[in-house]
Amino acid sequence: MAGVLYVVATPIGNLQDITLRALETLKTVDLIAAEDTRHTKKLLQHYGIETPLISFHQHSGAGRIEQIIRRLQAGESVALVTDAGTPGISDPGGALVEAAHNAGIRVVPIPGASAVTAILSVAGLPAHRFRFEGFPPRKEGARHRFFENLQDEDAPVVFYESPHRLLKTLQTAYDALGDCTVVVGRELTKQFEEIFRGKLSEAITHWQTKPPKGEFVVVMWSG
Repeated sequence: MAGVLYVVATPIGNLQDITLRALETLKTVDLIAAEDTRHTKKLLQHYGIETPLISFHQHSGAGRIEQIIRRLQAGESVALVTDAGTPGISDPGGALVEAAHNAGIRVVPIPGASAVTAILSVAGLPAHRFRFEGFPPRKEGARHRFFENLQDEDAPVVFYESPHRLLKTLQTAYDALGDCTVVVGRELTKQFEEIFRGKLSEAITHWQTKPPKGEFVVVMWSG
């Protein structure tokens, strides 16, 4: 009988933001497929979990997927985790999930932390529907077209951004969308968590005076 692939959400920062079900799953599966085994090992050590690890990241080829699928077909259970949050959301884990479905293997979600839902919960914006866009394009021209295409969007738009591109992205958004409302979450759930809410022009001024550091998730709304 084939095993089960568990898609397990892990903390985005604070290690206490993990569910009891996730901990039990990580303890009892035969194998954990992790985006970065060094990163995941810190979480496992914190909770005294000794389950074997195997790497699965954006550079893992088809061979690694086949290896994990073979183990699942042999009856082993595998937990898929990303470095932070929920696997498959702007994360290469989706390829393994697809392969498992194609192989007729049961896939079970173990829900939990997500930066997207965390920022929306404190944004104070109508979030009965929203648009998630992952990371905006890196090149300026493509990034400008990206925001131009959002001009008629009437729902909040959520995306991730790196610290060294944050200011450029906010400025491009301002040029394309005007002075819309923005909520910027920095280092969510971590020691230096910061949540900025205001207009795009205010956000640009804020991060010009305070060089961006850490991980960012942004919500924009022109309603």
